[in-house]
Amino acid sequence: MAENLDERRETKDESNSSSEQAKFEQDVLKAAQDAMNLEAEANKADASQDSVEKPADAEGQNAEAPKAEENAAEQPAAPSAEEILKQQLAESNDRFVRLMAEFENFRRRNAKEQLELIETANGKLLEKLSEVQDNFERAFASENKAKDLEAFEKGMQMIYNQFAKVLTDAGLEQIDPTGKEFDPNLHEALMQQPSETIPEGHVVTVFQKGYKLKNKILKTAKVIVSSGK
Repeated sequence: MAENLDERRETKDESNSSSEQAKFEQDVLKAAQDAMNLEAEANKADASQDSVEKPADAEGQNAEAPKAEENAAEQPAAPSAEEILKQQLAESNDRFVRLMAEFENFRRRNAKEQLELIETANGKLLEKLSEVQDNFERAFASENKAKDLEAFEKGMQMIYNQFAKVLTDAGLEQIDPTGKEFDPNLHEALMQQPSETIPEGHVVTVFQKGYKLKNKILKTAKVIVSSGK
């Protein structure tokens, strides 16, 4: 009896152990299966993504490859240092030629303007001098000849004053150094003579007056210089 109980207990224990092992093995198989299923789904997702992206990438690469080759063929090689210097020299020469042409045009234009100014100034001066000439001609006309010499002289003095005013207005100034110290820059000494009243080295007599236009000497005065007593 006792032996039967022991055998039953052992049989029951073996049965329980077998069922637990079987359950463990099922759990392991299920976990492995689940893992395999997850891996398969992940691979499937990667495959589908690659099937979408790879053709596009391949097409892009295939399309870009000829373009890259074309761009490489179209782009010229980088210029050398010698070529760069030659180009800079050519540009400098071109700028120099243009500047010289502009300067020459400016010089010609300026010369033309200066000539026009001179002609305009001469025209105004000659217009006033022509009035003086007209007065001389009227004074010498037979119908206007004065029987009175004094009246004639007075008329000549008026014409002279008119003429002198025209020259003065134009900037002409007489140099009359009588009694002044001799200045070789303004005077030309013709001779020396003793003088009781004029100190040595001063102008005794003005033989011919000098003229200057503003600050420029046009003609020096010809003078006689005192040698003292």
